[in-house]
Amino acid sequence: MGALWCLCLNFISTLYKLAYHLLNSTLDWPNGHVQVVPMREPKKPLFRTVNTRTHGVRHGSGNKSSWERNTKKSKHDGSKRQSMHSGQRHGLDYTPLFKFLLSKVGQDWDDVHSEAKSRLDREEPIFWMVASDYSQGQDYVRVGKSTYYSGLYIDADNLLAVFNPEITSETMLPTCACCTHTFNGTRLSTAFADIGEARQ
Repeated sequence: MGALWCLCLNFISTLYKLAYHLLNSTLDWPNGHVQVVPMREPKKPLFRTVNTRTHGVRHGSGNKSSWERNTKKSKHDGSKRQSMHSGQRHGLDYTPLFKFLLSKVGQDWDDVHSEAKSRLDREEPIFWMVASDYSQGQDYVRVGKSTYYSGLYIDADNLLAVFNPEITSETMLPTCACCTHTFNGTRLSTAFADIGEARQ
């Protein structure tokens, strides 16, 4: 009786281990043999949450941008050229997405779009930065008060491309002295004070 009980325990233990491996792996059958292949870990999301309850942090309604885009002043101010965001979603930062898109320049758009979409909470932020073709492209987009990224577009070969490669953190100029301006994650080389001195 004792031997039978031990046999049952060993059988149950074996089933438990097998179930554990099946839940944490997938099966492959090369040449008719069963092979356990570990599952790949899911890739990190291309957005992150930020603290929206910090004391002193203000969150605009987005109304200012909606009327500011079409004023005469904004037509002559390159810094106002930005994607037509439909409202704001506080608490989410899409910086990882923008860096991901820049790293995929020159690659097939269908593959880039498919991966980006699978790692986002929604598809819209992709097109804040990417235009459907060259005619819809722009030199750069502003995604924050003083944060800029290269405008991208889908070229005739369905590859992701930079709209204006000549614009860099060395060539772009800041629009005010109160903010730290960045382009593609790099601080602009020229300070606002240097612009004033050059004009004098």
